[in-house]
Amino acid sequence: MTPSTLVLLHSPLTGAAAWGDLPARLDASGQPVLVVEVTTDTSPPYATRYVAAGAQQVNEALTISGPGPVVLVAHSGAGPLLPQIGFALRAARRQVVGYVFCDAGLPRPGGAASRLDLIDAESAELGATLRALLAAGELFPSWSDEDLVDEVPDAADRALLLASLRPRGLDFFTEPLPAPQDWPDAPCGVLRTSAGYDQPARLADGRGWPVVRRELGHFAALAHPEATAEGLAELLAAL
Repeated sequence: MTPSTLVLLHSPLTGAAAWGDLPARLDASGQPVLVVEVTTDTSPPYATRYVAAGAQQVNEALTISGPGPVVLVAHSGAGPLLPQIGFALRAARRQVVGYVFCDAGLPRPGGAASRLDLIDAESAELGATLRALLAAGELFPSWSDEDLVDEVPDAADRALLLASLRPRGLDFFTEPLPAPQDWPDAPCGVLRTSAGYDQPARLADGRGWPVVRRELGHFAALAHPEATAEGLAELLAAL
């Protein structure tokens, strides 16, 4: 693949802190990296606000650093928004040469779907549980320190992650996401780091996309930055 800047896009349910030391590890290896931090998607239309803010940050950063190709890397819930961010960057004459889904959901082609629709498709049981919780007025995620001990063993890392959480209500999860048209327009790949994202990995296999599988947990970038960087490097080499 053409040498590119990796653009790291965090889940709308967390902040960029979920990337942990991964950006520093990538930078130290000579891999240019840009970390996006979206904070303005706090009201509807959530997805549109995230896409607009993310694309604007990338455009501004590239204006300063100079033009060059980028690979968009999404974690978790940012995955379904990658096509729209790619389209926005292409409209600004940026070179988007790849899409990477890092333990992330995949966009659903051919029609609008909500986040709950996508969760239902992956796990009907999880979808039903989350739907009932949100319908009762609860927000998600509502994780505690104890909930994340196994996933993120380091206490300082857990504190950063917990501080970055952005719990959302029912309207966030039922909002129709933009439906990708004429996509993918560049090579795609999946870095699967937890069993919760087996289905996106299988879908990627079926589409002929390269898939790298690791057992590192959903917050692999935070808990295992070196191994995550190695997995990303392997995947990029296959794109």
